[in-house]
Amino acid sequence: MSAPTIAQLAAALAAGRTTSVGLTEAALANIARHQQAGGSAFMMVDAEGALAQARAADQARSAGLVASPLAGLPISIKDLFDVRGQVTRAGSKALDGGAPAQADSPAVARLRAAGAVLIGRTNMSEFAFSGLGLNPHYGTPRTPFDPERVAGGSTSGGAVSVAEDMAVAALGTDTGGSIRIPSAFCGLTGFKPTARRVPLDGAVPLSTSLDSAGPLARSVACCVAMDAVLSGETLDTRAADLRGLRFYVTRDFVCDGLDPEVAQTFEAALARLSAQGATIVPFDFPELRRLPEINGGGGLTAAESWAWHRTLLAAKGDQYDQRVAQRIRRGEKQSAADYIDLLAARCAMQQRAAVLLRDADAWLMPTVAVRPPRLDALERDEDFFAVNGLVLRNASVINFLDGCAATLPAGEGIGLGVCGLHGSDARVLQVAAAIERAFD
Repeated sequence: MSAPTIAQLAAALAAGRTTSVGLTEAALANIARHQQAGGSAFMMVDAEGALAQARAADQARSAGLVASPLAGLPISIKDLFDVRGQVTRAGSKALDGGAPAQADSPAVARLRAAGAVLIGRTNMSEFAFSGLGLNPHYGTPRTPFDPERVAGGSTSGGAVSVAEDMAVAALGTDTGGSIRIPSAFCGLTGFKPTARRVPLDGAVPLSTSLDSAGPLARSVACCVAMDAVLSGETLDTRAADLRGLRFYVTRDFVCDGLDPEVAQTFEAALARLSAQGATIVPFDFPELRRLPEINGGGGLTAAESWAWHRTLLAAKGDQYDQRVAQRIRRGEKQSAADYIDLLAARCAMQQRAAVLLRDADAWLMPTVAVRPPRLDALERDEDFFAVNGLVLRNASVINFLDGCAATLPAGEGIGLGVCGLHGSDARVLQVAAAIERAFD
């Protein structure tokens, strides 16, 4: 039996069939079992605070006060965001021992105001700089399908917290796929909104040009409920009619080197959507093949992360995951001219995408080119970097284009990416809901 959605839990709370305290106690029990089994999804669990919030939510509900559909539901927070009274470590030893945050980050404050129960801080790739979710300091979360395979990053713990019923939804970030990759690997729905729709103040940055914050959850409707709170916007996300929708598909770049299972699943999904009345429109986007060259010096992520990390690296570089430090230091070698060239190349690519996709209802692609890799296949640096690049490849296209995207579970550890350009969040969610309905 599948886990209940936000809407189902909200209905159960409204009908008195459960309580926030009951839901929170169940989530805490699942966390305890996970940790006793050696799981590493959480950096910190605020059991006392969560139960106090749950009691307050139940009392408010009994008085007729229900702030949002999230009221009384356990939500996990990526260890990138400030939470009042807690230390933000961003999955790193270099920030361990820092002063507790004096205030909630805006995204966390909005969840708290919506009545969500903030159950704990989730593990992640150090400083969010990996699509695989490895963390040599605090442990590497594994996919619920196979304990030998990584959960994906960088919001690794957030995905596992939802997949293993330790939270109803998770707050994550996405710079090159860090919401969508772990969602795909863990059988969840994830949504990367257009950057800047959700404020990122009070969160440790990776790349200020590419970072965005959003939800990992059980369904499109769950992501919509989270997005409404996080963004402060109420979008028209009613499911579109699948018949006649135009789904654009390119074989350029995003379909190179797919795992056979991923390729087969993707083609089956396209066939199913076509059989239900959607139109699959092949298109060519050869310019995407220039992305490895454009980002050959580390791209915007290296440049912008170096600006933030240079002082901390000088003081505590030995405490970093050295694979992360190596990628950040690539930014030191970039000149101002290199950075300006990157911005120009990004703008040109965005303009080309706007022309090619102007008639599309959505751009479909495999969320990740491969299934979740085995942890023991990532021991050598050369293997880690090669696999990490392939895992990030598809999802990072959308960040480079400043777009938005959802991922839907399409198979075990496989996701279907439903993508759109800047500001098309509502349409992406409408289409994702239609596809979700077709898959069901």
